[in-house]
This record gives sequence, C-alpha cells and structure tokens, in this order.
Amino acid sequence: MSPQPQAAVGAPLSRVDGRLKVTGKALYAAEFDVDGAVHAVIVNASIGRGRITSIDTDAALAHPGVLRVIHHGNAPTLPYRDNSQGSNNPPGRRLRVFQDDRVLFHGQPVAVVLATTLEAAQHGASLVDVRYDAQRPSTDMADAEPDEPTRYARGDAEAGLRDAAVRLDLTYRMARNHHNPMEPHATIARWDGDKLTVWDKTQWVVGTQTELSTVFDLPLTSVRVISPFVGGGFGSGLRCWPHTVVAALAAREMKRPVKVVLSRKQMYLHTAFRPSYEYRLRLGSDRRGRLTAAVHEMDGETSSYEKFTEAIMLAGQMTYSMSDVRQAYRLVPLDVNTPLWMRGPGFASASFAIESAMDELAGRLRIDPIELRRRNEPAEDPANGLPWSTRRLRECYTVGAREFGWNRRDPEPRSTRDGDWLIGLGMATGVYDPGRFPAQARARLDADGTAVAEAATSDMGPGTYTSQTQVAADALGLTMRAVTFRLGDSLYPPTSPHGGSMTMTAVGSAVLDACDKVRRQAIELAVEDEESPLYGVKAEDIVVRGGRLHVQGAPARGETYQRLLTRNNLTHLEADGSYAGAPDPARHAYYAYGAVFTEVGVDATLGLVRVRRMLGVYDAGRIVSPKLADSQALGGMVGGIGQALLEHTVTDHRDGRIVNANLADYLVPVNADIPDLKAIYLEGEDPQANPLGVKGLGEVVQVGVAASIANAVFNATGRRVRELPITAEALL
Repeated sequence: MSPQPQAAVGAPLSRVDGRLKVTGKALYAAEFDVDGAVHAVIVNASIGRGRITSIDTDAALAHPGVLRVIHHGNAPTLPYRDNSQGSNNPPGRRLRVFQDDRVLFHGQPVAVVLATTLEAAQHGASLVDVRYDAQRPSTDMADAEPDEPTRYARGDAEAGLRDAAVRLDLTYRMARNHHNPMEPHATIARWDGDKLTVWDKTQWVVGTQTELSTVFDLPLTSVRVISPFVGGGFGSGLRCWPHTVVAALAAREMKRPVKVVLSRKQMYLHTAFRPSYEYRLRLGSDRRGRLTAAVHEMDGETSSYEKFTEAIMLAGQMTYSMSDVRQAYRLVPLDVNTPLWMRGPGFASASFAIESAMDELAGRLRIDPIELRRRNEPAEDPANGLPWSTRRLRECYTVGAREFGWNRRDPEPRSTRDGDWLIGLGMATGVYDPGRFPAQARARLDADGTAVAEAATSDMGPGTYTSQTQVAADALGLTMRAVTFRLGDSLYPPTSPHGGSMTMTAVGSAVLDACDKVRRQAIELAVEDEESPLYGVKAEDIVVRGGRLHVQGAPARGETYQRLLTRNNLTHLEADGSYAGAPDPARHAYYAYGAVFTEVGVDATLGLVRVRRMLGVYDAGRIVSPKLADSQALGGMVGGIGQALLEHTVTDHRDGRIVNANLADYLVPVNADIPDLKAIYLEGEDPQANPLGVKGLGEVVQVGVAASIANAVFNATGRRVRELPITAEALL
C-alpha cells in the first residue's frame, strides 16, 4: 500500500473535547443523573491499627433523611473470588471492606451511611459512634522491619568499589506524595437484576470491571463500567478502590442506585500515594569520570496486607555504563493504605538519587555534569546487552545546553547573585520504560463518509480523544471533523491501563490497525467494482485524502467513500484492530529519554527556593500532537517542582493519622510557583517501538526534574540537600 498522507498526526491541533470541558458539558463520574440515586458517605477509622469493638448507629438512623448504615456487623459476605487476571491489584490479600472487625490503617472505611441527600448522609456519618480496641500502629519506616530484598547484580560491585579511585557513599530520602487530582474519586452504582453498572472515576475501565466481577462473583459481561471523562489521575485511578466496592454493595442492599463522592480528606485516606523511600547509593569511578561500580540499597513503604512494588531498580541498571552493579530493593510493610503508581513511578524517585549523585561526582572530579554523563553513555543496554531502539541522550544534552545557555553556568557554587538571590543552574537525565501492553480497538466507516473508532481506554487529561482521532483520521484519509473517537466504556474493545506512558503506544497502534483494515476494505471494494473509476487499479497504488480514494500521483482518478458505499448498497464498513504488546523475547531495549535544565534562585537570608526557568529536551519518538505534548511536558515539570520543593504527606506516628490531608497544608505548586517552562522534542520516530513509532511522554517528563532542581540549588548555595522536599530549613 502507498503510505497514507499525514494531515492530522503531527499537527498542533486543539482538543476535540475542549469545548465540552470549558462549557461544563463533559460529564464526570459524580455528575451523571442516575434516576433514584441515594447519597452515601463513608465513615473512616479513627485509629491506625486494632479492632472494632462496637458500632452504635442509633443517632445516625434517627437523623432525618438517613436510610441505612452498613458496616461489618450487618453487611453481607462478599465472595471476593480469587482471580487477578486483568486486575492491577498488588500481590497480597486486598482490603475486604466490611467483612471483619479488623482495622489495618487510619482512615480505613468502617461503615457507610445512606441518605436521601448528601447533607443528611454527611451529618449521619458524623453521628456514627465507633469504638475500638486500639493498638499503636507501625507507620515509620525507620522503626519497621523490612522484608527480604529483591536483588539484582552484574559483575562484582564490592570489588569495583574497593578498586575505584573515587568513591561516594550517599543516602537520599524522599517523602510520600499524594496524587491530588482535581476531580475527587467518585462512583455511582446501579443494579439491574444481576447486572451491575458503575459510573466511576478510573484510569482503567477493564481493571475496575474485572475487580467488581471477582468481588461479587459475577461474569465479566455482567459488569459495565462507564468513565468518559477523568479530571486528572496521575496514577490514582489505576486500581479499583474500596469506595467503588462500597457503592456497589450498598446499591445491591438498598435495591436502588448509590452515589459515593470522596471528600478531599478522604482522598488521602483510602486512595493511593507515591511511597516514601530511603535510597543509599555507593558510587565508584576512575579519576577521568568513568563509572566503575554502584551499589543501590532501596527501602520503600508498602501496606501490611499487600506488596506494592514499582520499577525503582531499572534506572540504576541501564542509565549509565558500568560493569559492576548490585541492587537490593526492600519493602517495608507498614500499617498504611497500599501505595500506587504516581507519575514517573519508580524512575522519578530513583532519578533523584542517581542524578544528584552524578552531579556530586562531577563536582568532586571538577568535570562538567553534562560531560560526565557523556563519558558514561552506554552503547547498548548494560542490563541485558540488547541494542537500543533509539537512544538520543547525547543530542538531548547538546540541544538542551545550547538552548538553555549552559555555557553561562559558573561551576563554583555561590558565585552568581541577583540582588539578595543566589542563582544556580542544574541539570539531570530522565529515563522511563514506557509500557507496551496488548490493546484492541474497533473502527466503523459509515456510508455518509463519517467514521467512529472505539476503545475502552480513558482520558484523564493527556488528550486521548484528540490524539486517537488524529491517528484514525489519517489512517482513514478523513478530516478530523469526520471522525469520532469513543472511550471510557467497558462495552468497547478492551485496552491496557491508561498510565505508564502506554496509551498512545497500545491504543494508538490498535486504532491504527483497525482503521487501516477499514481503508483497505474500501480500496479492495473499489478496485473490484466495475463501476468505480478505480476498477483494475492495483490496491497498493491507491491513497485516501479528505474521504476520497484516488490513485497516488493522479488525484483526478478516484471517488469518495460515500459514493462507493452507496453504490454498493453498504451502510458501513467495520473492522477490529489490535496491538499485541512488546515482542517476546525482546529484540531491543525500549526507553524514553530526556535532559532537564533548571535555573533557581535561593533567597540568601530566608532560604526560599524559586524555580526561575526550566527546559526539557526529550527523545520520545514520534510526537502525534505537539500541542498535547507541551501540555504533558509542562505538567510533568510542574509535578517535579512539587516533588522537589513542596509535596510531603505528614503522618502522626502515634495513631497513623495524616496531619495535612487537605490542600491548605499539603502544598502543591500554584501559578506563582511556575516560571518560564519550555519543552523541545527531538524530531524523529522509533520504528522499533510500535507501528506508530511513538514512545509515550507522560511519565518521562517528570523524571529528573527534582534532581535538576536539587543540583541547581547546590550550584546556587554550595549546600547538598539529599532529602525531598527541599525546605528553607535545610538551606539555613
């Protein structure tokens, strides 16, 4: 087949759903008008560990409008069929809501109040009197016993360190971060006989569908999950949370729909967070800056009932060339809710340690930080010997240094001032392993010349509606206006989770496959139709542009889809598409890359840190939409600024209570914190990655940001800060 003209992919188009969002017509989970729905408010445990001894609901039930209170003492037993296929739950015994009297963490759901109005449910929840046999919870990693580690080794790291001319032994600590999306988690559940429909905030409708089918022992086809719009997620919607099960349980008991909307405080209590880490890194090199050995020892928090892990080990295995590496990753079980993936999972945490240490080594050796990284660029993946699909970090460094003005950086700390502000420049490398999981899609071309593509994916903000419409429009040879992309419904073909930088790769490739098949059907129909001007033409010589099939190089000879289908008495053409996922065995090492450059100002008297400007340069394969890419990149930088300077979930270790479970005390960046941010994308694509040549951008754009800021702070002040967030107290 002749290559299709590309009019939409690569163009900086505005969001196709933008008008719906700015006019309030985009419906989010809590906004669906489901007839007869009652309101539910969850009662949360006020202890961090122990058992419930009694629940007094009399006062709540006496309050006007309260219909019922459900808790472990009166809830039905749920099957919780053991079936993890299609589920994103970490290994372990997941939290089984209202099934026993145990309290495993502060804020655990212990009851739910159902009422005719939200206000009645809220007040009713405040009247439920829960008594406990409380124990002191274990919520501090410093005092807890870690599990046996997961290990990785190549060469002899201890010998390599002993023989190294230069050695560093550094320990980094990273605070717990909560996702804090704008839209709170919410679920509406309705039963129709033995069939369950939920309107849910989720980043994976198939995962929520699978979890509910196992909890209630239903066939998968008896559960429908609807989630057309998601108001931010950052990973928090990648599993089915207890409140969704509570909504479905309550709806079945009440025999009417039930709506649950979490408060902002509850978002900190029983949805997820990025786990805190303690990361010790021992690094060795020769005097020319060639890395010889590294030992990574990582402790990360998890819950007492599930084992959450993330890819915190990979960056230490493949970012730089060295022969001797040893790693030990230990989980520390605590009496907390289970963590979950948050933007740049694993890599964003590991990069703070690795990239800060690289900057410190550069200073020790008096080598420019970029040059040190260049000297340790691997020719192939050091972890497995595979060739890179692409790896253009050297180009990222070159372009970034030129565009940022890196040559103006004075390597001597505390040497540049702007009035009372100490000025510093820093940089860091970012890498991420984008997911490549199977996905399916469906495409239909109607006789009126319009098309619909469908997949059960999500759009939490990156622009899935728009980017998939772009792919479908070009593959079908239609204008953007002629194509509709539908998502967020488990009735559509199943897809991978909407996270891990995999949506464009997996769903985009499946949409491309489906639309290519439909276009080929139309072409075959035309060349075999004696009444078509394309009769007898070789199929591979035909392209489609603007809904019109024509001979490549001879646009006058052709006809429209509409005319072709109408003449053949066809209402539509339809095809299913798929993407098989990563090849097995792997043939290439597949990563996205970036180089982040930051200028900070530090108030010499007060120790306040302000990011003045930031530049990211990315090797992210083909960029489907430059406008959406900028939205992703700048958002990732903002997230990294929060991780570096502001975000810190604080726990009172006496009872496990989260002290700052609100947006007044848990600080996130605001407009005043965000300066001049810019992103550059290296032109090109990754032909080894997938049919679209994309890598995904949403995760790598946060990786390296915190380290880049910390390195700039050192250049400004001469003080190394190895704990996130960086506070004024650490600099005074």
